[in-house]
Amino acid sequence: MVRYFHLFTALLLASVSTLMGFSNSPPSTKRVAIIIDDLGNGLKGTDKIFSIKAPLTVAIMPLLRTSKEDAIRARKAGFEVILHLPMEFYHGKKSWLGPGAITTDMSTEAIKKQVRADLDSVPYAKGINNHMGSKATADERVVRAVLEVVKERNLFFVDSATSSDSKIIRVARELGVPVTKRDIFLDNINSRHDINRQLNRLIKRTVEKGDSIAIGHVGIQGDNTSRAIESFLPAIQHAGIQIVPVSSLLTIGDKNK
Repeated sequence: MVRYFHLFTALLLASVSTLMGFSNSPPSTKRVAIIIDDLGNGLKGTDKIFSIKAPLTVAIMPLLRTSKEDAIRARKAGFEVILHLPMEFYHGKKSWLGPGAITTDMSTEAIKKQVRADLDSVPYAKGINNHMGSKATADERVVRAVLEVVKERNLFFVDSATSSDSKIIRVARELGVPVTKRDIFLDNINSRHDINRQLNRLIKRTVEKGDSIAIGHVGIQGDNTSRAIESFLPAIQHAGIQIVPVSSLLTIGDKNK
């Protein structure tokens, strides 16, 4: 009888633990970070993003009308905050980058001063990722100046990977700056069908290859992107994937890409 009593007690405790969301199984090693770019100007989809019950990372543009407000909202929502640093791209007008942009014609000291000012305009920023930047991220002098401020502030950098010539990963590892890079853009095509397809790609990649980073946006794509992410949360969980802040997926030092 004693043996059966202990067996019954163990089964009962296991059932209660399961119902309460606890488990003795090891935690999932499959992790994904979802970064939402372009916050800071009240763009379409912003409010919906803040309603999502998952630890997203939000990348906030500097020196815009809701930059500070969005950072505060993100912190209250349990999101990780990073600065979405505007950096010069190859094709288009510099004016499209908005305030606080880093361009290749700036001196090294001017770059550092601007990065510091941009960071100061986004409270709680733990790191930076680049907005645009195909030209600037390919310029080692510019990249080094930006990353020296990142190191000075004990932050990290996420390469949005807008250029195959980006020097960010190499220089960051040389400087000992925590770094990682984007794997998948979710919403280059603004349709629920295509965003759903990208989210399925993200799940497949994470299951097969491990840690992954995806980037979506507010703005034109905002409603479709936010609703697609919300609808995919059960599928992500079912695949055994944990959504984590992007700071959980960093590497430091001279490691292979």
